[in-house]
Amino acid sequence: MLQLTGVSKLYRTSEIETGALREVSLSVGAGEFVAVMGPSGCGKSTLLNILGLLDSPSAGSYRLFGEEVASLPEQALTQLRRQAVGFVFQSFNLIDDLSVADNVEVALIYRGVSAGERRKRVAEALEQVGMGHRAKHRPGQLSGGQQQRVAIARALVARPKLILADEPTGNLDTGNGAAVMGMLLDAVAGGTAVVMVTHSEGHASMAARVVRMLDGRMVGETRVAA
Repeated sequence: MLQLTGVSKLYRTSEIETGALREVSLSVGAGEFVAVMGPSGCGKSTLLNILGLLDSPSAGSYRLFGEEVASLPEQALTQLRRQAVGFVFQSFNLIDDLSVADNVEVALIYRGVSAGERRKRVAEALEQVGMGHRAKHRPGQLSGGQQQRVAIARALVARPKLILADEPTGNLDTGNGAAVMGMLLDAVAGGTAVVMVTHSEGHASMAARVVRMLDGRMVGETRVAA
């Protein structure tokens, strides 16, 4: 489904050049769950940004659904991102002034889905994560675990082929973290690929494969026994 080959990302100023990624190669198949681990500053977030079409590599190839996307113009990247990618963040990134349902619906408005279809899919997504009864609440009225459930509903509602999760359990207690992992595993079972950055060895072990990074490079890869 996606293939990185020799991808590097350099950030330059007038005085210094920093290599955030160095010749990273990675493939992820449809319905595969890959965990990415490594110390802070090793390039994990840069990798997710490139996978999610939020940033472009300085060198190398990125093929998504068979198409070379590394050098696509911003408008084309935006369209492809809206069609195919869902994001789950550690900080939830919900809009405080909107209801739970409206926060989830935003993901569909950007994709041009009709109003009737939006209402149907929002209700289905909220029920899927056990938050249907909170549809009219605001994010500030929810616990951290509930907010992350809403964030996952927002990622799922557009039926993406790829979900990118950046420390999705980092701000949650053990019980809510386990619940979030269960939802991601359900998405994988439904055929969605998930790439998750995490510091939790336990949560990483739930993925099919664990990739380890250091200083912008991939330094190890382990397949997890079923």
